[in-house]
Amino acid sequence: MHDEIGNQTPQKYGVMICGHGSRSKSAVTEFAVLAEKLAPLFPDWPVEYGYLEFATPVIKTGLDALRAKGVTHVLAVPGMLFAAGHAKNDIPSVLNTYAAEHDITIQYGRELAIDLQMLQAAGDRIKAAVDEANAAYGQVDLADTCLVVIGRGASDPDANSNVSKICRMLWEGMGFGWAEVGYSGVTFPLVQPCLEHVARLGYKRVVVFPYFLFSGILIDRIYGFTDEVAGHYPDIEFIKASYLNDHPKVIATFADRVREIIDGNNNMNCALCKYRAQVLGFEADVGVAQESHHHHVEGQGISAPGSNVEDCQLCDSFCSGACRLDSDHHHHDHDHDHDHHHGHTHQPYPHAKHPHGPESVRSHKPKSSQE
Repeated sequence: MHDEIGNQTPQKYGVMICGHGSRSKSAVTEFAVLAEKLAPLFPDWPVEYGYLEFATPVIKTGLDALRAKGVTHVLAVPGMLFAAGHAKNDIPSVLNTYAAEHDITIQYGRELAIDLQMLQAAGDRIKAAVDEANAAYGQVDLADTCLVVIGRGASDPDANSNVSKICRMLWEGMGFGWAEVGYSGVTFPLVQPCLEHVARLGYKRVVVFPYFLFSGILIDRIYGFTDEVAGHYPDIEFIKASYLNDHPKVIATFADRVREIIDGNNNMNCALCKYRAQVLGFEADVGVAQESHHHHVEGQGISAPGSNVEDCQLCDSFCSGACRLDSDHHHHDHDHDHDHHHGHTHQPYPHAKHPHGPESVRSHKPKSSQE
């Protein structure tokens, strides 16, 4: 590398893992563990991490730490499965602002995306759940089993469609009798209406697999609704598979995303991006400014109001998402759900009133109100 007048300048790389952040202590801890397990794969480069919101360190703090270690060239990757608003807008905005303020080079990599290693990690989690169920309850053929893959759910149809591809490849690769896709929030169908439909298909066993990196409110919600629906159908085995967490192949995929930045294979799918192309039903989002909506909550932690079920007057055993129904946020792709209005607006989600989306929660009553 040379500077503007042609002098040789030393280059020191550093790695930055950019997470969303969560009000869940376990999710924040798991993300930190993942970053720590990634570090040995880059013995010559410092590795730091940070969050957009609700947890510390924030991204800026991680970047400060890299600079303090002499880093001049940051290789940053989003700690996310798919590219929706956070990976496409919020994180790049934070990184671009920091790079301009501190005159440092920051290159941004792509999300984990659909990757054979990620599919192998998912398959391992599902197989472990099936093996455990066979040992505990007796053998059930995969042909008599329905797989349900639950994604996060975003206001970006490109990100949502990736969950369907993951599902199909697991379904076909493992040989399940049938498979369906549901989402934990924002879009449709949500977990409860999805599982209610699946229960009518006549399969002996249903395996519910959250295609998520970490635990938190949304995992609790997925498992909570699974238990509720299972209670309505005692003749069907509902099996809860584990989320991805720090599976070795997840760590390996993160490492690949960092190396791709230098190797030149850093290709994000923009062909179906709602911000660039007129995706059916989302035409109003074309050309929306790239900005972060998270500066107001940087570093706020799990003590924020509404951060746990114990404080909630609407939920009993798990967060159903009811608190979002009448707020102006319930259609957005946040990884938290107990958030209320904090002074910014997004493009409206065109299917916010879909009966199998967040509106389906209106019919959900916590256990205490059913007694």
